Amino acid sequence: MATPAAPTAWGSSHDGRRARYGQAPVTAAQPQPTAAPDGAVLTALLQAAGQEVPAAIALRRELHASPELGGHETGTASRVAAALGEPDAPSVTTGRLVRIGASSGPSVAIRAELDALPLTEQTPVAWASRNGASHACGHDVHLAALTVAGRAVRRVGGPLPLVAVLQPREESYPSGAQDMVGSPQLEAQDVRAMVAVHVHPHVARGQVSVGPGPVNAAYDEVAITVRGRGGHAAYPHVTRDPVLAAAHVILALQHLISRRTDPMHAAVLTIGTVQAGTAANVIPEQVVLTGSLRTFDPADRASLWSAVSATADATAQAYECTAQTSFKHGEPVLNNDPALATAAAACLAPAGLHMVEPLRSCGSDDFAYYCARYPSLMMFVGVGEPGTPDGPGLHHPAFLPPEEAVGEVARAMLAGYVAACSVGLH
Repeated sequence: MATPAAPTAWGSSHDGRRARYGQAPVTAAQPQPTAAPDGAVLTALLQAAGQEVPAAIALRRELHASPELGGHETGTASRVAAALGEPDAPSVTTGRLVRIGASSGPSVAIRAELDALPLTEQTPVAWASRNGASHACGHDVHLAALTVAGRAVRRVGGPLPLVAVLQPREESYPSGAQDMVGSPQLEAQDVRAMVAVHVHPHVARGQVSVGPGPVNAAYDEVAITVRGRGGHAAYPHVTRDPVLAAAHVILALQHLISRRTDPMHAAVLTIGTVQAGTAANVIPEQVVLTGSLRTFDPADRASLWSAVSATADATAQAYECTAQTSFKHGEPVLNNDPALATAAAACLAPAGLHMVEPLRSCGSDDFAYYCARYPSLMMFVGVGEPGTPDGPGLHHPAFLPPEEAVGEVARAMLAGYVAACSVGLH
């Protein structure tokens, strides 16, 4: 493997953009595009990767058949670390860090998620999960693809060491990315750039979305408890019905996006659960609503926190009930580094992938925490099939990316890795 050149002093050119989106300035080095990606290195890595794909598909099936929920991913982490050739790789909670290449000096990291969702799978494959959990977000594909990329770098070398970040709890709270970011184990890797790739059914097969700036929204979870006076359903006049009040709270909240938010600013407020009562003939004492708030603009995020609370409280009072609102503040906006995005785009065609218009969505991902600490890039690899625009999507129990996605995601990861190695170096 070639000895990496010393890094340049990366400046703080993105601090203004990060402040705009409510993030602290990056404390790690900032990249500047100083060299074109090395086509010969990418070609060699892609050729090596092709030889690793069959074993990775078998690993994908194994991971898919025995998924583990957030906070319990030790078995998954062990399998993937072993496949990367480092069964004793250091742990960070239930995650692992696998370094491939020189044991010290600057590195490029690729993140893949370990955890599954608490869903009962509804797919016909023989290797479907039967344990009440499901890789319905494609994490099994990401992990298998990362073994391809890591083993390819181990085979032929690369401009910089590669650090495989096997991250726990992407789907649950508190975020596993927060365990990794700032941990002594990750700090010791001298990471200069972070890369992640996610499968996406809204992008067609063989295509990749990569673009600079914000691509995923900030996420907050909201809980609203509406309290009234319970009683017999036959005598509603002596109760203060929290179910009726909660129904109107749900309706009243909808105006906050349509009438209180700039229509040019993306924002979504969704109430996802309603918990009320235990019997058909009883008016309960309280109703609990939970939902999610997704925003791109930090001013919208702050004003909507206040507006949700005020709207819920005022609406409940109209029905002589009370409403108490609380928030769990989640991921910030996910911002792709412009230099990394530009360099990665140049590597996609040689990797056999076609770049499309950047996908920007109100989905969220805790990879955003890495973006706030390191120059970072999230790419979306298409798994959408022509003619099936309404097919099962992310987090659906029937979502099942095709096996070819393992190789496609691996090629995108290697494109991102080579691009990151070309940015900010002499």
